Amino acid sequence: MVGKSAVGLTLIRVVFGLSLALGHGLPKLTGDMSKFAAGVAQLGFPFPTFFAWCATLAEFLGGLLVAVGLFTRPAAAMAGFTMAVALYRHRADPFGRMEMALLYLAVMAGIALIGAGPWSLDAKVRRRA
Repeated sequence: MVGKSAVGLTLIRVVFGLSLALGHGLPKLTGDMSKFAAGVAQLGFPFPTFFAWCATLAEFLGGLLVAVGLFTRPAAAMAGFTMAVALYRHRADPFGRMEMALLYLAVMAGIALIGAGPWSLDAKVRRRA
């Protein structure tokens, strides 16, 4: 992948990774985790506090890793799984409420499948090996 494709993938990866991390993960990380854990409990998850922390870290740390392109495929897969749960959570809501989870899910699934591209830390690590 060279040229415009690499620029396009990098742009998508950085924008979606940073917006997931800073717009969704960071507020959960610095906010009231018990409130988020209560919402996770309503979904029927066992150990809701544990899974709330998993979701928060998937959004924050996973988003940052996707943005810089390090451990990109597993980070995108974890963030994508979290977005699948968020989509399930919003399944009965109007489309406007579920749209963001759907967009993040689609982008993270795509990045998990194709990888970070040539302008990433993953590519730099591979070139050194």
